[in-house]
Amino acid sequence: MRLFRSVLPFSLVLAASVAVPALAQSNEPIRITADLSDAPRKLYHAEVDLPVSPGPLTLTTPQWIPGNHRPTGPAEDITGVVFTINGKPIPWRRDDVDLYEFHLNIPQGVTRLHAHLDCIVLARVSQKLAVLEWEKLLLYPAHIPVRDIPVQPSLIVPAGWGVGTALTPVDAGSWPVPASGSTTRFAATNVEQLEDSPIITGQYFHEFALAPDITPKHYIDVVSDYPEDSNLRPALLSEISRLVREAGTAYASHHYHEYHFLLTLSDVAGGEGLEHGQSSDNGVGEKGYADPAHQLAEADLLAHEFTHSWNGKYRRPVGLYQPDFATPQQGALLWVYEGMTQYLGNVLAARSGLKSQAQYRDLLAMSAANLDNKPGREWRSTEDTAVAASILRGGSPAWANWKRGQDYYQEGELLWLDADTLIRKMTDDKKSLTDFLHIFLAKGGNTGPMIVPYTFDELVADLNQVVPYDWAKFLHDRVDNINPRADLEGIERGGYRLVYTDKPNPSEKLMASVGSRRGGSINCWYSIGLRLRSDGEISDVLWNGPADKARIAPGEKILAVNDQVFSADALRNAIREAKTATAPIHLILQSDSYVSTADIDYHGGERYPVLERIDGATDYLDQITTPLVPPSAADLALEQEKGQNEKK
Repeated sequence: MRLFRSVLPFSLVLAASVAVPALAQSNEPIRITADLSDAPRKLYHAEVDLPVSPGPLTLTTPQWIPGNHRPTGPAEDITGVVFTINGKPIPWRRDDVDLYEFHLNIPQGVTRLHAHLDCIVLARVSQKLAVLEWEKLLLYPAHIPVRDIPVQPSLIVPAGWGVGTALTPVDAGSWPVPASGSTTRFAATNVEQLEDSPIITGQYFHEFALAPDITPKHYIDVVSDYPEDSNLRPALLSEISRLVREAGTAYASHHYHEYHFLLTLSDVAGGEGLEHGQSSDNGVGEKGYADPAHQLAEADLLAHEFTHSWNGKYRRPVGLYQPDFATPQQGALLWVYEGMTQYLGNVLAARSGLKSQAQYRDLLAMSAANLDNKPGREWRSTEDTAVAASILRGGSPAWANWKRGQDYYQEGELLWLDADTLIRKMTDDKKSLTDFLHIFLAKGGNTGPMIVPYTFDELVADLNQVVPYDWAKFLHDRVDNINPRADLEGIERGGYRLVYTDKPNPSEKLMASVGSRRGGSINCWYSIGLRLRSDGEISDVLWNGPADKARIAPGEKILAVNDQVFSADALRNAIREAKTATAPIHLILQSDSYVSTADIDYHGGERYPVLERIDGATDYLDQITTPLVPPSAADLALEQEKGQNEKK
């Protein structure tokens, strides 16, 4: 059994002995005003006033952003940095090694330092909306635990733009749409919590109260590029309210004073899913939640990021919680942080009606098949995908199946389904993973936003409180070992088996019909071993699959199939026809400025993953996705209306 050790104690002692006394002399907060009035021009500005003491001073900006699992701090985009004392500039020098740090020397008798900085922002912003993750503008003393640095934030936004955030406005007056030209001041907090409290703002803004019967309060704040998009459908709002109720019951606690789902709807500002303790930053396409068909691809997003308030923000692996944003995070337990959240987010989405039970099974089949046809698992363990998370995020799709990527998400989903069904079976349906969640996530009861780190040993001990078992071996076998095949035991124990048919399952077809992000490509992965864009460009080739054996490579573009100009239908027809033919599938390819041919010797027909019911087996999958909270009469009426609209 492995013991994951934290580096926190030494780091905290060192920080306290070096820097905390100087801070304690003042205890006055940093005052930062974020000015987003230039957001449509892709520029943010900040004015920062810092309490200082005479002598050398090192200031820093965040590097390791919680939830990003890699160093993504935007130091290269921070510009226009000017430090002044009483209006007069003073010199500064960037650190030669830690490029996030600024060194200054504060003269005798000076107690306040002013800093101006700008940030070039090319993502999560459009002409009508903007998202502020505070690392873009934060500046604070280095080598001090960020939770010990007080800060008083303020905000300026373009005239008429509404604001969504978990920060508490002070003397806000007009809120959540500040008066034109005004500055909104928020309650004082600390740098750790400010970094954890993003802001969305936009011209087309709506705030909706959710589940009014639940305490604490919950809201969804929405901004969009067009006015009609931010006015969410009643059925969707009902489903999100049910999500709030389901999560509170499943996790038996809350770890926030109030919670804000922050939602941006834009084809320009880009997608996002980033967890925070009292809010979540969720970005989808303009029509991402316009109707149930578009919603399917995004059905688990809100549930996933909401679950992170408990799993990832409140309970966090020791190596992923560091006292500052400069110490590298250690990802070994990401199969809990992200993997369990992947499982619970999909389950909660089904329980709350954001997707149906049948759609849950369809998407689970697609995820499991992807993992079961990933040759990279022959050399790389799930644990290594977590440990190496910071170098695997944002990689190219070329040969991704051989390299592996952030598989700890989907591998964790299968692992925790395996654990859930095993607990149900061993206890004759008297207990489930929910009993574990009540121990693990509700430890300490209801709290405000805080972080309680855990180790592998605690995880095992809490599982053993639910039902005694060799959980250390169970987890070790599935996470640390090389496993050439995916963990399908939870699916099979849940009453289903993964099989392949010659037609996509209904959910895959539905997502493809609306061009969603999960259904917009041409999927021939389980037949000839190719993933392609709609124009025929090959994004990935299955290692040791039929196309790989034909020496086809990612980045090439299919020009013709069996002497016909390329189209998705032409390729699919060729795959179907090859099932009863002896000749290979003949392709004409373009690579760079060269043209070549390739013959794929494949005759198995089209193959798409589905879950098939096992006769006589307990249907744990439907049990797991059955709501824990009975729907209200209003919920049932909206569900009936939704069903009628879908039939139309």
